[in-house]
Amino acid sequence: MEAVPQHHTNGISAVTASYKQCDMGLLNDVTRNLEPGSRLNTHSPGSLPSSSSAGSLSRACFSDITHDILNPDRGDVKPGLTENQNGDSCVSSLMLYVQLHGEVVRRLNPDERPLQIQNDFLFKLGFKDPWRVQEEGLDTEIGSLLRFYAGKPQTIESSERVQLSGTYNVRKGKLQLPVNRWTRRQVILCGTCLIVSSVKESQIGKMHILPLIGGKVEEVKKHNHCLAFSSAGPQSQTYYVSFDSFTEHLRWHRHAAKMVSQRIHSVDLSCCSLEHLPPNLFYSHDLTHLNLKHNFLPADQGLQQLQRFSRLRSLNLSNNHLGQFPLAICDISTLSEVNLSCNYLASVPCSVGAMTNLQTFLLDGNSLSDLPSELGSLQRLSYLGLSFNQFNHVPQVLEQLDSMEKLCMAGNRLETLTLQNFRLLRVKHIDLRLNKISVMVPDEPDLLRHVTQLDVRDNQLTELDASVFPRLEVLHCERNHITTLKVKGSLLKGIYASCNELRQLDISPVPSNLSYMDISRNFMELLPDWLCEAKKLEVLDAISLTANVLRKISAGHNQLQKLPERVERPLLEVLDIQHNQLVELPCNLFLKSDSLRCVNASANKLEHLPPSSLSEESHSILQELYLTNNWLTDKCVPMLTGHTHLRVLHMAYNHLQTFPASKMAKLEELEEVDLSGNMLKTIPTTIMNCRKMHTLNAHSNAIEVFPEVMQLMEMKCVDLSCNELSEITLPENLPPKLQELDLTGNPRLNLDHKTLDNIRCFRIDPPPTFSSNEASGGPAVWSHGYTEASGVKNKLCVAALSVNSFCGSREALYGVFDGDRNVEVPYLLQCTMNDVLAEELHKTKSEEEYMTNTFLVMQRKLGTAGQKLGGSAALCHIRHDPTDPGGCFTLTAANVGKCQAILCRDGKPLTLSLLHNIGLEDEYQRIRQHRAIVTEDNKVNGVSDSTRIMGYSFLFPSVIPSPYVQTVTLTPQDEFFILGSRGLWDAVSPTEAVEAVRSVPDGLAAAKKLCTLAQGYGCTNSLSAVVVQLSVSEDCCSCCCSEPPQPPPSPGLGQFPPSSSAMKDRPSDGSLVVPPLSCSEISSEISTSEMSSEVGSTASSDEPPQSSLLPSSRSCCTLHPACLAGSFQRQLSSATFSSALSDNGLDSEDEEPIAGVFSNGSRVEVEADIHCLRAELSLSSSPQTSGPTSSNQDCTLVSLPPPPPDGGNLAGKKRVNGSVARQEKSHNLIEVAADAPSKKSGGYFTAPAQPDPDDQFIIPPELEEEVKEIMKQHQRLLEEENYLFIISERW
Repeated sequence: MEAVPQHHTNGISAVTASYKQCDMGLLNDVTRNLEPGSRLNTHSPGSLPSSSSAGSLSRACFSDITHDILNPDRGDVKPGLTENQNGDSCVSSLMLYVQLHGEVVRRLNPDERPLQIQNDFLFKLGFKDPWRVQEEGLDTEIGSLLRFYAGKPQTIESSERVQLSGTYNVRKGKLQLPVNRWTRRQVILCGTCLIVSSVKESQIGKMHILPLIGGKVEEVKKHNHCLAFSSAGPQSQTYYVSFDSFTEHLRWHRHAAKMVSQRIHSVDLSCCSLEHLPPNLFYSHDLTHLNLKHNFLPADQGLQQLQRFSRLRSLNLSNNHLGQFPLAICDISTLSEVNLSCNYLASVPCSVGAMTNLQTFLLDGNSLSDLPSELGSLQRLSYLGLSFNQFNHVPQVLEQLDSMEKLCMAGNRLETLTLQNFRLLRVKHIDLRLNKISVMVPDEPDLLRHVTQLDVRDNQLTELDASVFPRLEVLHCERNHITTLKVKGSLLKGIYASCNELRQLDISPVPSNLSYMDISRNFMELLPDWLCEAKKLEVLDAISLTANVLRKISAGHNQLQKLPERVERPLLEVLDIQHNQLVELPCNLFLKSDSLRCVNASANKLEHLPPSSLSEESHSILQELYLTNNWLTDKCVPMLTGHTHLRVLHMAYNHLQTFPASKMAKLEELEEVDLSGNMLKTIPTTIMNCRKMHTLNAHSNAIEVFPEVMQLMEMKCVDLSCNELSEITLPENLPPKLQELDLTGNPRLNLDHKTLDNIRCFRIDPPPTFSSNEASGGPAVWSHGYTEASGVKNKLCVAALSVNSFCGSREALYGVFDGDRNVEVPYLLQCTMNDVLAEELHKTKSEEEYMTNTFLVMQRKLGTAGQKLGGSAALCHIRHDPTDPGGCFTLTAANVGKCQAILCRDGKPLTLSLLHNIGLEDEYQRIRQHRAIVTEDNKVNGVSDSTRIMGYSFLFPSVIPSPYVQTVTLTPQDEFFILGSRGLWDAVSPTEAVEAVRSVPDGLAAAKKLCTLAQGYGCTNSLSAVVVQLSVSEDCCSCCCSEPPQPPPSPGLGQFPPSSSAMKDRPSDGSLVVPPLSCSEISSEISTSEMSSEVGSTASSDEPPQSSLLPSSRSCCTLHPACLAGSFQRQLSSATFSSALSDNGLDSEDEEPIAGVFSNGSRVEVEADIHCLRAELSLSSSPQTSGPTSSNQDCTLVSLPPPPPDGGNLAGKKRVNGSVARQEKSHNLIEVAADAPSKKSGGYFTAPAQPDPDDQFIIPPELEEEVKEIMKQHQRLLEEENYLFIISERW
């Protein structure tokens, strides 16, 4: 590995104003500017110029410091280190350091080898082939994941540490003493110190450091523009600095005054790559809180210096390399809080009993199996964390802790919960999550009165009798197998029992203090009767009750057929009863529930709605009403008029035919309305009364007249797709906040879209054009439709990918990406992942291998954006293997995170994805091996709820991007498959999704239906759905057998396919061009959550691709036309991108807009079509024999010019998302008219149907003679070659 010098110095960096040493910004900036191929970086001590402040500041940490402060026990000098004249510890022999995911830097041990570390890293990431591991190690992009340094890199930018600097007259000591004189010195105000040094020898001379913490800065009246800086303590020193101007005097005085007055009791040195305590930490002995987590501190004698902090109360040493319990902290009697989590501790020493003031003791994530008896002397201990250790029982010593209030033993090995062990404990809060508890041995209730909170989530309980805890207030028992649950209701405030098998819920007495109850996703058929009785008790004893009464009921996803007639409660605010079997709601639900503000009764069988009032005057304050996917008719609309405060109304996919204007006029507070999937012909004109409305969804109806919603100034989103609109009338001034207008699926609509250029995302159907597929009648195997929807914050954090003709006409690629709360990761995945997959197809033919490698390579291509951000991803690749003569189409699906793919086979869902979370035993054991902590919200280290996801590289090795891959052979029984983001599958089950899509024959309308259902079920996140309709016939397998197999790729790096720009700039003579070094180079910068995002080359090669063998005559069905063998290795076709960012990531030199594709601001829809131009140039029916000839003679590319402005046969390619791109204006469009898709009935479009074998190309008239001449020349060449071949054979 070649060393590249860097501008850094060795030594310990100076402390900033807040003692924070974890800024990696400079390191990222330096490493990003490395020369290609550099992997090991050398930091030379003398690389900085003499005037640079960084070099002097590095020495300022330990210069002019007394010998005992620097290191009281410096008898032994570590090997490889020498001591200079100032007492500095300098590296005499260059040390190697490793940095993972751009964070902390660790020094390698003498027995560690960089290449071995790199190989282990890549194997843990998911690579399996040793040759591929070596290839990945040579890629410079891996630096964002793993980087080695020769010498410790500088981690703090000097400009951030140095606040002020300059050369001034300085005098030390009292002004009255004639011994001290004024001298010109270099003065630096850095961190919390004043540094004074020689001007000429600022880097190697002696430096004087004056700590300003607790000191003072004063004006000197006898001298102009002079300040006196004094340190604190009995041995304080004073420096007088005379400034040149009054302005500098004021500036220095203001900054120094802040340092003197700032709080010094708390120091944060987390994530600073510390291997020992820095000497400048001991400038102040008055520290009370010290944070040293995420470093590399060992449990050696260096920690004994912590005893010098006589007032230290809080110490955090979590995630270090202690290995054993640090005995030094046991002598710090003032400690009240100690965190030693994730330090590979195997035991706790007996001396721990000396910390008598300890109140919080965290030992999570270690290897403890027992505790010493001396722990019982910690009588003030109130919180003990023992989670994720190896306890198989509750330690008996805990019975001696009288002050214990909270005990956390999650993630241990408890199998039986013996409540007798808690009899003598005084614990109020017990956390037993993620154990293997299947049996609970009860005890006398009177002996467990102290327990108020019990958490037994994610265990193996089949029944739970929590009534033995008479004073229980909060019960968590989610994700078990509980069928019967008994709870004492005297003081019960919250019960969380979702995702079980509950059929019976017994709570007695009536829980009058209950404020939250979640029994969703169970097998409940009836709500408990005590819900009615609870109101009686409240009325009878209203004076003694507090405000903690039942406010929310979550009973969705059960089998409820009827609600109690008196389920209403005066203080009930939220009622969630979706996904049940309800036919009607209680008739007085809205009459007496004056405080009810949100009702979700979607996915039931409701035919009627209860009245909102019995008179014209209504007291309803209902604000949100979700009634999607019911059986409601027009008779229900008048029942809504009493809810005058209604803001959100979802009535999609019901049986509405009209919505009377008089009824809409009374709902003036409406802001969001969804009436999609009904039979409406018009939207009432009185919608203009809703001045606050910002969202109108009414797709999949029969609307003929465009509503006048464009006059509402708050309007943001209008979706009127899949209707019968013919024309629209728009005002001159559109709503200023309008961002989305979707008019696709209206085949009769004729609109001049140029008037709508200021809309962020505008979708419209393309004009009807002639397609060769329509004439040929060739069948289409797949067609797709997709849609996206923003979340509540109007931020689109999802992206979809659709490539109808990927790497040829017999392949397709679809994907969905979800960034949860970030936009960067899904956008980068969308723009790059298809190119990465195309490259991987040239390296291996194994479905699991090329899919897995695609995800792993994409991890490094996320660059620095993938270090702190992450996202879910799902890919589906349809292909036909040409090497298998009897093979059919196969579908390969891969996913990480919560994006999933579902295949409908024989009307039933077939899951193609796997959710990687802690619910899987293998995944749970894997993250436990890497000392990961699962927080109470079921997230790994509190960040991700998935154990396999793109990005989040700082969570490696607990969280990795290795996907789940599954390959199925497509059969005629396969109807379609669905890709959805996490928000879709959180709200809609696979079974329901399949049933919903089966009733909608069109892909676009089906995708919209899925997203609408999810929103109607309460989803507030961004949504994305892709529906791919399949039409696989029996002859799809046999018709492909005539094409001869192609040779496998070479075992090396292989031939990378040319980028789209290379295809666009291809010379007209048919010669191949050298592809550029990068196919997509994307950089995204954000700040605060702002970080740099880098995407490197995705399709590059140093040599042009080689031509294949001569084409031979072969027969092929209309589904698979013959292709010229010597053309491109990879073609991207029908690639539809939709993103939340303006840059589409594709090369383009054409600034003109694309017809049907609009980009305004932050959202873009682009289609990149690069079709395969291979064809049989020999039209002779006689058999021919191929011979070895040059590629220039074998393959002649017919270069087609752009179509005329009037359209013609090559006017544009219809898209399933309702847009069209003219060939002369496309960003990356090299298209053969024969591959254009055929139009489908209803105004939607399918995937490219293939032409007849006799009609391979449609040649423009002006090129007919030229093409004929080229074909004649080629025919003559073939005949000459055949003649020469026959002569040679005879000879």
